[in-house]
Amino acid sequence: MCNFIGENNFFGRRCVWVNGPLIVGAGPSGLAVSACLREQGIPFVVIERSDCIASLWQKHTYDRVKLHLPKKFCQLPRLPFPQEYPEYPSKKQFITYLENYAETFDIKPHFNECVLSAKYIEACHFWRVVTVSKTDLTRSETEYMCQMLVVATGENAEGVVPKIDGLEEFSGEVIHVKDYKSGKSYNGKKVLVVGCGNSGMEVSLDLSNHNAKPSMVVRSSVHVLPREIMGKSTFDLAMMLMKWIPLWLVDKLLLILTWFILGNTQNYGIKRPSLGPLQLKNHHGKTPVLDIGAFQKIRSGDITVVPGIKRFNLNSVDLVNGETVDIDSVVLATGYRSNVPYWLQETEFFAKNGFPNGWKGKHGLYASGFTRKALAGASADAIKISQDIGKGWKEVSNKNKNKQKVPTLRRCISTF
Repeated sequence: MCNFIGENNFFGRRCVWVNGPLIVGAGPSGLAVSACLREQGIPFVVIERSDCIASLWQKHTYDRVKLHLPKKFCQLPRLPFPQEYPEYPSKKQFITYLENYAETFDIKPHFNECVLSAKYIEACHFWRVVTVSKTDLTRSETEYMCQMLVVATGENAEGVVPKIDGLEEFSGEVIHVKDYKSGKSYNGKKVLVVGCGNSGMEVSLDLSNHNAKPSMVVRSSVHVLPREIMGKSTFDLAMMLMKWIPLWLVDKLLLILTWFILGNTQNYGIKRPSLGPLQLKNHHGKTPVLDIGAFQKIRSGDITVVPGIKRFNLNSVDLVNGETVDIDSVVLATGYRSNVPYWLQETEFFAKNGFPNGWKGKHGLYASGFTRKALAGASADAIKISQDIGKGWKEVSNKNKNKQKVPTLRRCISTF
């Protein structure tokens, strides 16, 4: 998969030529691309900043989390979920599935390698990717060179922590939802959950189930839909209806059915956007909440809905409606963002917000898992990327025979 150039460069870095694509990220997106390439016999190298595959799932999700969509929409290419898995697999089941996936396709990432920079070297026609690996005793850098680079770090690489007046003055615990595991330690506590997406709703539900007193901040409008309608997945129902009727009409039907099941959410402080849930997702990437029980807790008063925050105090929070609420802890369910702008030196394909314009850029640059379509989008990206790489692989292989490649690389390396 990779050939070591028999020397370090000027900076003392280990230099590695990757015979095939270099894939950054060993989450579901990176694993899916790897499996599709393996099926075609195309070599690749996967680098991962953490010490395990799917680190977001293994280290930064709460214990009770399950897949929000039915498993048939979440499986990766070439390997379905086991038949005995439930319709909505648990966190543990999904991690086991991913580990089996990596083993089945012999995917062995280089762990603990964090990308410092990635830049296309026009003069030499390859990507130069510098990584750093740290342990308690050592720090080493590696310089990978490749003609194809697949960015598979995903949409949720970093937690977003907003700037809120007075937050640094608050005396209680403040954590991002990526560090929340369970409501067990919050028994009897007043917890402010900032955010009302799927994570905010589910964390509020978990806190309530563990006898905490959650207040959930709903600053803007949001669509809340039941996860199932008449025993059928809401998402599955929507996909089926879109085959026959236009998107706006599907939205109308979903909202009518939701009203019969949940009632008017506005009566409980949750306003609906003017655009329908599917239109909003397609146009702005904003995912509707699929309710699994939190809304019933809101109706019963076990979860309190509060408006936006004005500022934090030592032991309380002032709200925009003039109320002050006493709180013990804060969970920031304020979303995630891409980290690509921090290390990828490229300005045409990836926008400033870290999201690409499609799945294929210039000079062998690809992006997997940035479509805002969750695991289904990652699978679709992986198939398209691997097919595109496969088409040109024979031509690339002929140009990159070792006897021609290594001397050229040495000449290029010596220029940096």
